[in-house]
Amino acid sequence: MAEAIAQYDAADVIEPSSAGLYPLGYIADLTKQTLIKNGYSASGLSSDVLTKEAVEAADLIINMTGKPGEHILRGQENVEDWLVEDPYGEDPETYQRVFKGIQRRVSRLALSLREKRQSQEAAT
Repeated sequence: MAEAIAQYDAADVIEPSSAGLYPLGYIADLTKQTLIKNGYSASGLSSDVLTKEAVEAADLIINMTGKPGEHILRGQENVEDWLVEDPYGEDPETYQRVFKGIQRRVSRLALSLREKRQSQEAAT
């Protein structure tokens, strides 16, 4: 969900890519339904494994595993932990609640990145 939200709401400051430690290999139907219900596209989303190359290429890694990032991505300083409930196997209301929480976090991250960019531009 975070990738789809960031693609739509924050493409000016975020180039999102999603991957997991233990991906399902497919996008859950309720994830797709929740995105579509809220006006987001689910097309192009995939369930991929997190690779070393992806970690090395990322400016920022958002960790939503529920485990501290320093335990999962040792030595990576560009990790931000988001405590996000995994809605898989739950009801549509849980998916909607999780969607709203992720949407708020993406919005705050995008605002922070925009402010940072404006500060850098003003300094030059």
